[in-house]
Amino acid sequence: MKYLILVSHGGFAAGLKTSLAMFAGDKIEQVIAVGLKNDETVARFSDDVREALKFLKPEDSVVVLADIVGGSPLTTLCSVLDEMGKLDDAIILGGMNLPMAITTAVMKDSLEKDALVQAVLPEAKAAVQQFSAAETEDEDDDEI
Repeated sequence: MKYLILVSHGGFAAGLKTSLAMFAGDKIEQVIAVGLKNDETVARFSDDVREALKFLKPEDSVVVLADIVGGSPLTTLCSVLDEMGKLDDAIILGGMNLPMAITTAVMKDSLEKDALVQAVLPEAKAAVQQFSAAETEDEDDDEI
């Protein structure tokens, strides 16, 4: 099985998993969310990560979405994945957002490493844009 791991500072990963369930509920049992709590030590967070991943089997693989590349939550998770022998085959992406998580959850089982990355990153980037309420109001007027 291929699991999606969401890792973040604070409750972002858990909150994103909750939102993800609204869009990809049939895949949510394959999603693991772990967050470094405020004032939590890296050693304690390592234990939390090990606990969250303890059910992974040798044949399982992971796709990781992290809030910040190079942050303590991601580097700690990577250390635990390395201990488990899963780091070399992991797909790891940073700057997670909801469109990125949806695309990953839905596509992770049908695409291999590079193809999955090429599907996920454009979706994540396209979601980052300015919203103009004035344009929306003009579009609504056109539909009347």
